[in-house]
Amino acid sequence: MNQNCINNWSLDDSAELYGVHNWGMGLFGLDERGDLTVQIPANNDAITTKDTPAVSLMEIVKGIELRGHDMPVLLRIQNFLDTRIALLHNTFRSAIKQGDYHGNYLGVFPVKVNQQCQVIEEITRFGAPFNHGLEAGSKAELLLALAHIKNDGLLILNGYKDSEFIDLGLWATKLGHRCFFVIESPAELDLLIERSIKLDIQPNIGARIKVSAKVSGLWTETSGDRSSFGLNSSQLLAMTNTLREHQMLHCLQLLHCHLGSQIPCIEDINTGVREACRYYTSLLSEGAAMQYLDLGGGLAVDYSGVCSGAEHSRNYSLKEYCQAIVDQIRTIIDPLNIPHPHIITESGRATVAYASMLLFDILDVMKFDAVTLPQQLDSDTPNVLQQQFALYQDKDLSVVRRYQQAQVYREQVRQNFESGHLTLQQRALGEEIFLATAQDIIAQQNTSSSHEVPAELEGLRDCLTDIYYGNFSVFQSLPDTWAIGQRYPIAPLHRHLEAPSRDAIISDLTCDCDGQLDQFIVKGKESKTLPLHPIKADETYYLGVFLIGAYQETLGDIHNLFGDTHVISVRINPDGGFDILKEISGDSIGDVLGYVQHQSQALIESIRNKAEGAVRENVITIQERQKILDSFSATLNGYTYYKQK
Repeated sequence: MNQNCINNWSLDDSAELYGVHNWGMGLFGLDERGDLTVQIPANNDAITTKDTPAVSLMEIVKGIELRGHDMPVLLRIQNFLDTRIALLHNTFRSAIKQGDYHGNYLGVFPVKVNQQCQVIEEITRFGAPFNHGLEAGSKAELLLALAHIKNDGLLILNGYKDSEFIDLGLWATKLGHRCFFVIESPAELDLLIERSIKLDIQPNIGARIKVSAKVSGLWTETSGDRSSFGLNSSQLLAMTNTLREHQMLHCLQLLHCHLGSQIPCIEDINTGVREACRYYTSLLSEGAAMQYLDLGGGLAVDYSGVCSGAEHSRNYSLKEYCQAIVDQIRTIIDPLNIPHPHIITESGRATVAYASMLLFDILDVMKFDAVTLPQQLDSDTPNVLQQQFALYQDKDLSVVRRYQQAQVYREQVRQNFESGHLTLQQRALGEEIFLATAQDIIAQQNTSSSHEVPAELEGLRDCLTDIYYGNFSVFQSLPDTWAIGQRYPIAPLHRHLEAPSRDAIISDLTCDCDGQLDQFIVKGKESKTLPLHPIKADETYYLGVFLIGAYQETLGDIHNLFGDTHVISVRINPDGGFDILKEISGDSIGDVLGYVQHQSQALIESIRNKAEGAVRENVITIQERQKILDSFSATLNGYTYYKQK
């Protein structure tokens, strides 16, 4: 970043760089102190935030640390869940009214997206007036769904079902819940019929169909002919015949169609809805008592904030999504003069993504800045270093030729060191000359009238990029970044009045080369580096990873035995303050060791025996023995992450 840009930096520049006003959807902003803020939109409209108070995330961090919690922390803004649920229902209701649609909208949250108790409690509490339902794909999820579901919310039962699962769902039906068994495979139907006859409980049945339309994006396996779940047209027809034989065809009331997760293109949604409608009308003609069309998930989150059809974005708004579904259903249904179905969507990602963010501190920085080189080298300096130094001083050579030759000389220096012809000091000098040359080339390129970076210089900036060491684990808190290359918005929590002058990647605490964040969204585009501020000796530098509420909290593992982080839930108040609602301490080292069958008491006993043996052999004193045991016990009960002194 050039000096002129640094001197004229503003909050708007920072907001544009990190995309805060784009992916933030009015929920995030910047204040006059340069802090990143959160705010609750007026009237639960996640676009309009006029006259609503904003709360600094740095103030929240301060409150968290004063309560004794070290970084990293998973921060959950409880109101954001409320905002998203209200916005989803209100937008669908508006589209239904404007489109003269005669069915209702029924929202359902898929429990698998975030099973955390606080999340489910808030969704069912706030969603109760909307009759917001839950989707369960396992017996464990069904148990928690039954415990939390309120009012007349739907219970959608997906996934493979054994007799225990089916019995539980049938008893839920007996209790008065609107519970739908979605048949995923032909074998499930026979078992459902058998158990419903045995218990004498009539089930509500749905059929999941495979649509041939293949969607774009990262999650495409649930669509198309080769999707793992769902019935093809022949199996669907066989299902209707089986139900007819058992005089249960009237139980079939719902068609389920899951197009995919995080669908970036509205065209794919249009195509999928039209195909689903054809199946729906066909089931009606077969005699099924169809009333509900469940379009599953798919509503995307614009992680990049550019509103495009790219895989980390979406080329439509929520309003356009709702209107498209209503319009496409009417296009197929109206000419047939049949009632409009009730619309169900299982929008999980778009409901919870915004509510959770990972906050962490930076522990250290590895810079690749060259030291100050001498005016000239000693006469006895090996020839390869003399040639390398002469290239560094040659300002007239083109940047491309200069960089190519610099790489050649660096490789020669390394080969000479490996063969024993250069000393360690000489090898270090060669590396410093290369760094100085590379930095000089970048400076030349920055002052060039051409803004195009030659293809031959690609990768040059990467070799000079800082490594910022963050106090977190990618594998525990951000597994999708490692597993499937998912991008999340990342930004400093403060210092937005200053221009970020360092290009960086972020490394976590794990001893693994995959434990890095090295793909970012900068100005709405993908970048291999993230602009960050230089670290100050007297100030902790905080970063946040945003929109991580979907899946990340339950997909994480304990790589290097880094456990769950602290979880802090807050509610933003109308006066601009905030209340900390719940504080859940992260895993202790003893906790995570227990997950891999190492019992704390056995570990303490083992170290006690070793220390006692050392006392007997006069290796340590009794006082030292006690200090060792105290240190071992304190560490065992402590946080798995780095603790700043």
